[in-house]
Amino acid sequence: MSITLAIDVYGTLIDTNGVTSALAKHVGNAAADFSRTWREKQLEYSFRRGLMQNYENFAVCTSNALDYTSSCFKVPLSGEVKNNLMDAYKILPAFNDVKVGLAQAKDFGFRMFTFSNGSNEAVEALLNHAGIRDYFLDVVSVDEMKSYKPNPGVYSHFLRRAGAIGGNTWLISSNPFDVIGAISSGMRAVWVKRSPEAIFDPWGIDPTLTVHNLDNLAELIEQECKNK
Repeated sequence: MSITLAIDVYGTLIDTNGVTSALAKHVGNAAADFSRTWREKQLEYSFRRGLMQNYENFAVCTSNALDYTSSCFKVPLSGEVKNNLMDAYKILPAFNDVKVGLAQAKDFGFRMFTFSNGSNEAVEALLNHAGIRDYFLDVVSVDEMKSYKPNPGVYSHFLRRAGAIGGNTWLISSNPFDVIGAISSGMRAVWVKRSPEAIFDPWGIDPTLTVHNLDNLAELIEQECKNK
């Protein structure tokens, strides 16, 4: 059976720090720290909403996190500025290695899907803006389940939507919580360690593979499958 890739979007394909230049106009030298806090709070809010079963889509989590970060940094944002920053999140850039990695995976015959906390509409817009939509068979969003990663139900939903089985399906993500969630749900997973400072959660559940970019991702997965 063909290998299926479930590829995370935010932070894996798409650089969420791409919003920093837009932030710099409003928060100056604090832009990088502001961006980091915004991203961390965005994820925290998705986790909390998933646990509370009080679902709102990822754009709401992003907007709420921006409000929090604005208060945290004591930088008031007008409605217009907030809208501009939210719009910047819709056109974030892909990492430089993404097209090379996706092209190689396509050459290897892998079935590729995006699998994201973002809505289908938001992900489609990001992929089209980055010029990488055509690599994917489909866009799968947790929005269809009204929950968030790492709820095990969303990984099962991906397998159903992709017509795949866990043993032949690899999650590709820069987020340790996502990798652990996928492995706990019977999938294999690659942690994309995009920062040398990134730390994988010490839960005793290790990634199947760890890479620093997507350049040789398909080749490494192919080798791992042959060694099993």
